[in-house]
Amino acid sequence: MKTFLIPLVAATALLAGCGDDASKKTAADTNTAAPGGYLGAIVQAKNHSEKVIDVAYINQDIQLFNASEGRYPKDLQELIPNYLAKMPAVPNGYKLVYDTNSYSVKVEKE
Repeated sequence: MKTFLIPLVAATALLAGCGDDASKKTAADTNTAAPGGYLGAIVQAKNHSEKVIDVAYINQDIQLFNASEGRYPKDLQELIPNYLAKMPAVPNGYKLVYDTNSYSVKVEKE
């Protein structure tokens, strides 16, 4: 008797949750209705990944500078040309900020 009751309760719960709700949108609906939003998200993801990669290798070069010179650089220009070939390009609307307290670089909005 109990084994019959379990599938019955599960089926009831499943059917109760299968209503037609017009407020739910699928990913296809969202992408079709707002292609700019989808493309904008791709551009933001690309810019974010570039920022993360640039900051990672600049922070590594700061640590290499410290290991070689016995001190941290006063500014990022001291890393050029021995540790960095050139300063990386930052996406529009952002800038590189060198924190001399933590000796790390961040990308921030201007």
